[in-house]
Amino acid sequence: MLPVILSGGSGTRLWPLSRTQYPKQFLPLNSDLTMLQETVARLGDVSDVSVICNEEHRFLVAEQMRQIKQACSIFLEPVGRNTAPAIALAALDAISKGNGGECLLVLSSDHVIDQAEVFTKAVAQAEPLAKAGYLVTFGTVPTKPETGYGYIKAASTPLAGAECDAYAVADFVEKPDADTAQQYVDAGDYYWNSGMFMFTADRFIEELGKHRPDILSACQHAMATVTPDLDFIRVDKAAFEACPDESIDYAVMEKTDKAAVIPLDAGWSDVGSWSALWEIKPKDEQGNVLQGDVIAESTRNSMVVGGERLVTTLGVDDLIIVDTKDAIMVAHKDKVQDVKKLVAAVKAQGRNEHFQHREVYRPWGKYDSIDNGQRYQVKRITVKPGEKLSVQMHHHRAEHWIVVSGTASVTCGEKTFLVTENQSTYIPLGEVHALENPGKVELEMIEVQSGSYLGEDDIVRFKDNYGRA
Repeated sequence: MLPVILSGGSGTRLWPLSRTQYPKQFLPLNSDLTMLQETVARLGDVSDVSVICNEEHRFLVAEQMRQIKQACSIFLEPVGRNTAPAIALAALDAISKGNGGECLLVLSSDHVIDQAEVFTKAVAQAEPLAKAGYLVTFGTVPTKPETGYGYIKAASTPLAGAECDAYAVADFVEKPDADTAQQYVDAGDYYWNSGMFMFTADRFIEELGKHRPDILSACQHAMATVTPDLDFIRVDKAAFEACPDESIDYAVMEKTDKAAVIPLDAGWSDVGSWSALWEIKPKDEQGNVLQGDVIAESTRNSMVVGGERLVTTLGVDDLIIVDTKDAIMVAHKDKVQDVKKLVAAVKAQGRNEHFQHREVYRPWGKYDSIDNGQRYQVKRITVKPGEKLSVQMHHHRAEHWIVVSGTASVTCGEKTFLVTENQSTYIPLGEVHALENPGKVELEMIEVQSGSYLGEDDIVRFKDNYGRA
């Protein structure tokens, strides 16, 4: 079995925790592991997984897989083209390696499944069906008349010859209104569309070629000139950009006559809103989910997520309150499906809070923009042991570096020297420079930038270990 994890979502519905450059699959929302790491851990002991993500998230994926010691192949999508092309890349790669007859288990990176053992059993039941030529989807047994999910209608009788509770798919239906959703739940043969699948690579490509040859052709061209990039698999940009944007449901599953559904009752949620996250979290006697430094008085049925400061509530009910370093959101639980309107408003004002956090992760570590003014900016920089920032130069700013802990190897012009705890150095405007952590512990330092322009795009890179221009 070859696990394929789709990790291309932007996660705007969980703003302000989730941002374009740090969406929900990279957040520890349900445990100490991130949602991506939970998805992998749920698989048990697997030798390799394929993760499909966009260019901006490649180092996040690599670092989170390194943290859990999981070998993986990371496919980079130059642009988002939905799930059908993404899965096609993994299937074509499997076929090219002689694994066309192996089962692909396609999973989303940002779902919660409370009962892992039930999920594992369903996966085992799906494998013989996939080997027999079926394209299997997992239909979540609905617990309420949910209007935020698509539904799968199962045939009235089980699949002939199936050794498990499996049915032919009678229909895929769009997200219903409340009355229709209630009818689906009452009928008993409708399931939430979980977006999880199993089929062999050969069969998926066969069906894709039959129903959407344009998508298959574009993906074949994209995979024909794969470029190795460190630990990443970079497909041809122009060919993939020419690929139609289409989901696997529309492209294949709704058209094939070999779609099968296995009911799954495992506590599944796509955590598609703050209210959905509140529902799956343990609550106190007042129905509250409290995370971080929070004091709640006369507060009921609410979720309060504290950041680095104390958050207090008094006399509130049914609220979602989320505090981050650079944004606070207060919303009624009944309105959280409209968080995307807030994100759109932030974006329309030309602000940056929709795009990235104040604390930004890089392949070498991270930085936190802790203060800024008209001609200055202060950052707290953390560099992981053995990592090095690019050899670079700035046209519009000078920099002062103060080492708080660890040791920095600094290159400034023609000189390279060490800067240790409580020492500092100065990088003049226009000077070619580099920063490296040669030690065994993290390097923590304060950077004070000063100049006429302090944007992140004022960087001329001469040499970079991570393939960035």
